[in-house]
Amino acid sequence: MTKILMTDLLACTAAFLAAATFTPAARDLAFRFGLVDTPGPRKLHATPMPVLGGLAVYLAAVFSISVFVTDDEWSQMLGIFVASTLALVVGMLDDRGMLHHQVKLMLAMPFAAVILIATDMHSEIFHPVTVLPVLGWPGAWLDFAVSFVWFVGIIAAFSILDHMDGLCAGIAAIVAAFSFSFAAAAGQVLVGTMAAATLGASLGFLWWNAAPARIFLGDGGAMLLGLIAATLSIKLRFPDTAPSVSWMVPILVLLVPIFDTTLVTVSRLRRGLVPFASPGKDHTAHRLVALGLSHRQAVSVLYICGILGGLLAWLLVLFGPPVSGLVVGAVGFCSVGALIWLELAPFERQEPTS
Repeated sequence: MTKILMTDLLACTAAFLAAATFTPAARDLAFRFGLVDTPGPRKLHATPMPVLGGLAVYLAAVFSISVFVTDDEWSQMLGIFVASTLALVVGMLDDRGMLHHQVKLMLAMPFAAVILIATDMHSEIFHPVTVLPVLGWPGAWLDFAVSFVWFVGIIAAFSILDHMDGLCAGIAAIVAAFSFSFAAAAGQVLVGTMAAATLGASLGFLWWNAAPARIFLGDGGAMLLGLIAATLSIKLRFPDTAPSVSWMVPILVLLVPIFDTTLVTVSRLRRGLVPFASPGKDHTAHRLVALGLSHRQAVSVLYICGILGGLLAWLLVLFGPPVSGLVVGAVGFCSVGALIWLELAPFERQEPTS
């Protein structure tokens, strides 16, 4: 175990150094090829910002994984590599304005999810049982359906989470850190190495992306981190935890992007807007700023919420059913209360287009 942890520490360090080195190069490349986000009424930055940070994160993670993952484990990485490359490339093309904005949601994200499921990346919640025994439907089918929704939903959640300096990369780092802790405890070597590499790559990029940001992730980077976060969380296994409890762990680890997406979706639908096609300053962090926090304080609050979600996930794993009802009830009550409070609080509202 000590040897494995040391290898993962090296993988994290290598990814951190690689991302910190690749990011300024990606910044220069973005300016050269016009991959920049220009200022606008719905934007927080006042000058054009490069949006090629995802490429640096991708290269750093791939570099680290290629060094520290053994040849026998690479066969399991193929689907993740192909799906991650697809997410990055489609996001970069979207950043460049070469694709309709719905292509990534309607085609790229579902296709990436299918690739992952086809290469044995899926939940095992219903796998041992038969759904609707009269029809003979295997439980694996329901696992595939749940996994598809999970992959598309989390990728989409991260794609809209990248709206404030350091937010998306920081949350990805928190998710990766907790995923690594669970994988290490369960002896999942490959998942642990992936999580360690993602943690290092996210932190290395965050060095350049924290407020005031000098480069953005871009859609490619946000989709990439969302795909990796979804994959890590769904590959975690908890042999000593009841299935009635273990399925809640990924939700708690990814509490911040799930809450933010829920808030934005409910709020925009109430105002007659299309949730993923109506950009604006109505995300959780934006509303916290409207309530008087600085940008850094708003991001820090969401970091704390992400860490709290991970700690509650550990509470479930350690104590199981005796505390699961209390944890789920408390998280559900606080989440609904926060959603109602933030929706009623003042924030900048975009209006439906005619």
